[in-house]
Amino acid sequence: MRGKTLGLLAALAPSLALAADLDGKSLSLAWALPFAGLLLSIAVAPLLLPSVWHRHYGKITLAWAVAFLLPCALLFGAAMAAASVAHAFIAEFIPFIILITALFTVAGGICLRGNLHGTPALNTGLLALGTVLASVMGTTGASMLMIRPLIRANDNRRHATHIVVFFIFLVSNAGGSLTPLGDPPLFLGFLKGVDFFWTMKHIYPETLFLCGALLLLFFALDSWYFHNKEEAMPPRADPTPDSALRLEGQANFLLLAAIVGLVLMSGLWKPGIVFHLFGAEAELQNIVRDLALLAVIGCSIAITPASAREGNGFSWGPVIEVGKLFAGIFITIVPVIAMLRAGIDGPFAAVIRAVTGPDGRPVDAMYFWASGILSSFLDNAPTYLVFFNTAGGDPRVLMTTMATTLAAISCGSVFMGANSYIGNAPNLMVKAIAEERGVRMPSFFGYMAWSCVVLIPLFGLMTLVFFR
Repeated sequence: MRGKTLGLLAALAPSLALAADLDGKSLSLAWALPFAGLLLSIAVAPLLLPSVWHRHYGKITLAWAVAFLLPCALLFGAAMAAASVAHAFIAEFIPFIILITALFTVAGGICLRGNLHGTPALNTGLLALGTVLASVMGTTGASMLMIRPLIRANDNRRHATHIVVFFIFLVSNAGGSLTPLGDPPLFLGFLKGVDFFWTMKHIYPETLFLCGALLLLFFALDSWYFHNKEEAMPPRADPTPDSALRLEGQANFLLLAAIVGLVLMSGLWKPGIVFHLFGAEAELQNIVRDLALLAVIGCSIAITPASAREGNGFSWGPVIEVGKLFAGIFITIVPVIAMLRAGIDGPFAAVIRAVTGPDGRPVDAMYFWASGILSSFLDNAPTYLVFFNTAGGDPRVLMTTMATTLAAISCGSVFMGANSYIGNAPNLMVKAIAEERGVRMPSFFGYMAWSCVVLIPLFGLMTLVFFR
């Protein structure tokens, strides 16, 4: 069967190379229904049909992908449908999931032994440390490194949901805003020509404001829970009593450095060699990066003591879940991105007009909210690219005369990825790990209630202060 599939792809390859991208101008909003249906499934099915969802979420995701691909093949030809899958996987999903898996595997091999008592001060300190690490090793890497020790420090507490929610706000999202290594949207900007340290110089005030406010809010909320809820009830046995801290699997820090170096290499080394695979382009530097990242994954598996992964409760479940869901997201998002790229000539013309003033100048506040709202539900990386190009797409202009607009796009894409579980990949991974460890996480809409109460007012304040 596998040989027949490869043979079919090989036979289609010439047609795929000639297949044009979907013309967003000719599409109707109905083409967004499979994507919307998948998002709605992720939001509602775990709440209404939890056992069905957990057993069959892969099949449900596949069904929504077919709901786009089958009409696409019937109306535009099999070559167009196959080209859409090839581009989604070769140019986007495969590099994405390889990087996510590399960070997940390597960070999951670093085990912090021992335990500390989860007081408000300690929890706030751990969140602050993870927030700083997110811009150095990426939101995924920092999330995978810090979430287990944080959960373990609080595993004797009855109220830990808010701790993980604020962890997603800070470590899995806002903390990755200062370098292109922090979050995929900023890395895409780096590949487009934005200087490596531009974000650090230009959105440092916004990052400091948001992260500082969230840490203060968390400390106040955690202190209230700790003193009014936990201490008012009989003490609970601690399954992991306090003990001296020690690291296991330290060699994985070198592999983390290798991941950072490989990502930088793929952005700085431009040999100009491009391979055409099933109609999609694959640049040499990206192929080298992805193959090397696979080697890093294998090396981490080989050199990490089994006790380190056991100590972390490591399993492949979270990355498998993210992989299946995002495979469907990357396929069903194809027509949505095509319609957005059509600009004012496409079905989403109202969105494009909303970010431009009557004088033709960009409205920074609208760029912040438009990129942010879409990043809350779409993948924030292509959303960043859409608005990057809507603003002109010239990195030299965007870094200088339109610096405030690029800052608004960057902040909206990164910060508002925290508005829902599907806004940024680490969100779902952290949720899955927390649930595996017994933390009762809110539903899709329950989590959004948290983000609406905590994040939206802060984003409103940021609009008044930074993007007027």
